[in-house]
Amino acid sequence: MIGLHDFLIESKNTHMEHLEDNILNAGVAGTRQSINYLRSLRDMLAGDSKSKVNVTVKWDGAPAIFAGTDPSDGKFFVAKKGIFNKNPKVYKTDADIDADTSGDLNTKLKLALAELPNLGIKGVIQGDFLYSREDIKKVKIDGKSYITFHPNTIVYAIPEENELAKKILASKFGVVWHTTYSGSDFESMSASFGKEIASGLKKTKSVWSVDAMYKDVSGTAIFDAKETAAITSILSKAGKLFTQIDAKTLNGISDNDDLLIRVKAFVNTKVREGQRIRNTKAFSKDLMDYVYDYYQKEIDKLKTERGKKGKEEKRKEVMKYFSQVNPRQIVMMFDLYNLIIDAKLMIIAKLDKAKRIDTLLLTKDGYRVTGQEGFVAIDHMGKNAVKLVDRIEFSRANFSKDVVKGWEK
Repeated sequence: MIGLHDFLIESKNTHMEHLEDNILNAGVAGTRQSINYLRSLRDMLAGDSKSKVNVTVKWDGAPAIFAGTDPSDGKFFVAKKGIFNKNPKVYKTDADIDADTSGDLNTKLKLALAELPNLGIKGVIQGDFLYSREDIKKVKIDGKSYITFHPNTIVYAIPEENELAKKILASKFGVVWHTTYSGSDFESMSASFGKEIASGLKKTKSVWSVDAMYKDVSGTAIFDAKETAAITSILSKAGKLFTQIDAKTLNGISDNDDLLIRVKAFVNTKVREGQRIRNTKAFSKDLMDYVYDYYQKEIDKLKTERGKKGKEEKRKEVMKYFSQVNPRQIVMMFDLYNLIIDAKLMIIAKLDKAKRIDTLLLTKDGYRVTGQEGFVAIDHMGKNAVKLVDRIEFSRANFSKDVVKGWEK
């Protein structure tokens, strides 16, 4: 059984779930939490200082980097996500890095190992590389000079005359920090989100170190009365629909690992195709067919009757959900899923207005404006966190052959 804890209270920040997928991942409890997140975000953007959530910006950086002091020996290290393996993979010397990596990753890790000790990092922190000096490009966009860095899909652009551009040009590399860790060893460490990290580090010209914490320094990312009323209406509909859906409809997916995997896989096929779930009745029927056909393909791959029979039994077990739950309830569940997305997109659009750095996509026809990768909503305890991402927009960019990725240049 997969419970709320497995998806929302992660001891390591190596994977984070989408806000709307709480409905699938954690059933009744997850749905309630998603609605509460959205209500708190609405309140925050409507100017209510009592909001119970913090927000960080999802930067489209790469690779992920961990840095700090190894609690076992007190030595400084840098690491990739292998830090949380059963046998933690951390790098304390250039030789350690050479033994395990090559190419651009090798260069960036050595740079981090040389420069990050100067920041006075306490404990262990996690972030994402944004650029090294070699990654910074000077370009003209609509006749204006910018400096840019392009770690992944999104291009970050700053006007060349800007003071920030001068800081970046003077640095050796840039990193955004978003997670802190505590614990007596790597395996037992727990993550905390939504804290200012960079502001507590020593300043050095060689590293442009920035927090992921969301700040509306412009004062423009505020819902007006009309917008507040609109999102409140969506959330009211979501709340009412939530009360009409049986617990077994929601928990029937989250409590069945195999069914959960298949439902999320089908949702992701639509995301990759750039499609919102519009006709929820047709989608629900197609979902049932998809799950059945998936297992049929698995059965057809097997050569022995025993193997085929075992997979057929698995299919029967998974397909029970569709016979035991009223089809109308499944439709209602995805209607609720859509309402959560509608409210989420309103919030993303408003949060994006506060960005200080332009975000673009590099296409074969030139640059195109896009939003930030997304945001992370964090409870006031700093332990539960979910992603707010425009999946259709960002997925379309990720999979589009017309969008040039940072590693392709």
